[in-house]
Amino acid sequence: MNAAQLRRVTVEGFAHYQQGLYELLEDAVRQGASIGFLDDFDRAQGMAYLSELKGQLESAERLLWVVVHNERVLASVQLAPCHKANGRHRAEVQKLLVHIDFQRHGLATQLMNGAELVARQKGLGLLFLDTEARSPAEAFYKAAGYTRVGEIPDYAGRPDGTLINTALYYKLLQGLPA
Repeated sequence: MNAAQLRRVTVEGFAHYQQGLYELLEDAVRQGASIGFLDDFDRAQGMAYLSELKGQLESAERLLWVVVHNERVLASVQLAPCHKANGRHRAEVQKLLVHIDFQRHGLATQLMNGAELVARQKGLGLLFLDTEARSPAEAFYKAAGYTRVGEIPDYAGRPDGTLINTALYYKLLQGLPA
């Protein structure tokens, strides 16, 4: 998908992407993704989450990227830098979401490359994340250079409430800064 554009979302531009981010969340929950919501997910829950995310962008607790095509949000990822004195070198990759109609078009790679570039620029040398164990996402993260360090049983629930194991990954970013 050549015309898809990677964009960093700031608090000032958040409103422009809010509806698309909601639709992306809704799609992920509908597909059974374990991203913090259950089957009763509705617009009120989604908008409350997005309001919280906007506040986190404002306070620099989160960084957010989207991939858009014709201004439609197709994918997103978040980076949560650690603000503790002994952890300022690391950040957690969160909610890498690609709309089901646009999966396997390189959008996740585009998002991760953008997030990793900014992480390097900010002096972050360690990224970590969790994902559903034995899911297709595991192959993606391994191919992207992340190392699997373990698995936690029954860590999170899918929207239907089924508990799933979570795999933990990390990546040391080389060549700081970018």
